Amino acid sequence: MNLLPLSSMDTPSDEDLKKRLTAEEYAVLREGATEAPFSGEYVHTDASGTFNCKVCSNPLFTSDTKFDSGTGWPSFADAIPGSTELISDNSQGMSRTEVVCAKCKSHLGHVFDDGPRENGKRYCINSVCLNLEEK
Repeated sequence: MNLLPLSSMDTPSDEDLKKRLTAEEYAVLREGATEAPFSGEYVHTDASGTFNCKVCSNPLFTSDTKFDSGTGWPSFADAIPGSTELISDNSQGMSRTEVVCAKCKSHLGHVFDDGPRENGKRYCINSVCLNLEEK
């Protein structure tokens, strides 16, 4: 996985994260794993608010950009400007674009060019990476 090195002093150590996160959350956020489709708590949520990074609380996506892609993961048309970084990912025999948190560099998911909105983007994000701060 092409995770960038951690540079923020606000980011907990991997040891602290292993204590705070579930095994699945740690595997996805820190090791680049993927949760099973249709298993995440935010796949079908319609609540209004902001989706924040589970590791560092960085605001990442707003509910007004969320849509049902039918893929089994929460999908967003766009990220909050400056909240994420995109990294070329050629793992698993595919050419994709990985999405990481700009603040703590945790893996969030991938972005694809098959979204239904004006920009054509579909940020396919693992629910276990997110905390929803409802309005």
